[in-house]
Amino acid sequence: MTDLESLLAAFHTATQCDAAVWSIESGAPVLQAAAMHGGVHARWKPALPSSIDSPPVTVNSPGGPVLLAAITGPHAALLAVGPCPPGTSLPLDRFLAFLLPVASQFLQAAMEVEHAANELAERYEEINLLYTITEILGRTVSLEETAATILKEISETVGARRGSILVFDAVTATLQAVAVLGASTLDVPPISVDDECSVSASVFRERHATIAEDGDGDCEAESRYRRGAMLSVPIMWTQPSGTAEPLGVVNLSDRRSAQPFSAGDQKLMTAIATQIGTAIENARLVRASLSQQRLVRELELAHDLQMRLLPRTDVVAPEATVAARVIPAENVGGDFYNLFKLGQGRTGVMIGDVSSHGYRAALIMALALSASAIHAQSSNDPGTALAALLETLGDELASTEMFITAFYAVIDRDAGTLRYANTGHPHAFHVTGEGDVVRLGALDPPLGMVDWAPSAVSRSWTKERDVLVLFTDGVSDARNRAGRRLGEQPVVDIVVANRRETPATIVERVVETLEDHIGGATQRDDLALVVLRS
Repeated sequence: MTDLESLLAAFHTATQCDAAVWSIESGAPVLQAAAMHGGVHARWKPALPSSIDSPPVTVNSPGGPVLLAAITGPHAALLAVGPCPPGTSLPLDRFLAFLLPVASQFLQAAMEVEHAANELAERYEEINLLYTITEILGRTVSLEETAATILKEISETVGARRGSILVFDAVTATLQAVAVLGASTLDVPPISVDDECSVSASVFRERHATIAEDGDGDCEAESRYRRGAMLSVPIMWTQPSGTAEPLGVVNLSDRRSAQPFSAGDQKLMTAIATQIGTAIENARLVRASLSQQRLVRELELAHDLQMRLLPRTDVVAPEATVAARVIPAENVGGDFYNLFKLGQGRTGVMIGDVSSHGYRAALIMALALSASAIHAQSSNDPGTALAALLETLGDELASTEMFITAFYAVIDRDAGTLRYANTGHPHAFHVTGEGDVVRLGALDPPLGMVDWAPSAVSRSWTKERDVLVLFTDGVSDARNRAGRRLGEQPVVDIVVANRRETPATIVERVVETLEDHIGGATQRDDLALVVLRS
């Protein structure tokens, strides 16, 4: 029993009056549901009203008077109330007024269910295709592989022998084939998005799907995947901001059934194009992620390489004991130190700070390291060695508009002398065994600012007791979250307090103080620290 039959049966039980509903099919009434005593409505068909807007009328049936009215709705139908039991006088008009909207609602609901079922049956393959494409997107990351699989699935569902998926390339402002049905992607030339001949270019520009009939918009660039009419739909990607961005175009042509593409085909293709847009964006994100991973790895390798360029601190043993630390602000930087074993009890130590930081500074730093190793061995005078270094790097410093603050000292432990040259480096200190601190000030401007040769001066040195402390401004200028600088005095104080400890211990305590000061703040500059006892 249908819901409508149940309604009429309940009405019949309550009133003892008959009731029936007819649908109008091909101009004739067809009984849909009824509740009656003697089967009156099964044997009798009412005459059709002249109009669906006609008022209710009373007609005679084999069982007695019947009140008849049209049921409004998308499909024509009739409602009959009566006849009622003989000898009764019941308000058929009131019964009709009650049943009419209820019956109309039941018929409307039944029609919608039937329509949905028919639509579902008709679109089963298309719905199945959408699920298939969703699965494809879930298991692949290659844009080319995904596009080829999706294009094949679409063509089988719509019945097209030819087709293409074109993706926009922002660098060349062209649509480039990533998947083609009926030809090779290598045979399909890129299409300029400004091409007035191309249907694909027009759809991309206007962001609107179209069905180009046979002969409309014939273009040589599209001949590999077009035969006759072509359905062309833009591939769109909706950004988180809500802005829709065109990413490409999907085309289908050469239908097996020779039937024209329909509005339903266009609707299906639009839904699929949205999923293709998701595939394109996913592929871009994956490629960007892989590129980022490669970049991180390359930066790590560059950092490791730069750290290996710095000399081991034991290269000057046993004449000197050295500890050093270099920490770039980025993966690579421009702060460096160098150590030289010069023979006859002499030890050379250099610290440098290339202006700026990052890759450009790192390249200058690498050149300075290699050149200083050569020039330090050719002269025992620090001024002469820095002059030779300037001559080697002069052109490079001029072209890059960079400079180097450098300090270079030669310590002769047997002669008890420290001879040094300082080109603009502010943080160089001689700490005596008694705890006296002497700043070894700059004698000349940084290398690259002037073209004259640096000078050098000497002072006394007590072996085994005195300490040479060198650091770059990345140490003294280190800032905490509040923006407060560490300053150089805390560093000097740590060295003085620990002057009888090993250089390694001194460096460790300075670094601990530095880290405590910085906390979680960002390191803004490269830093280098060298402590030497000879």
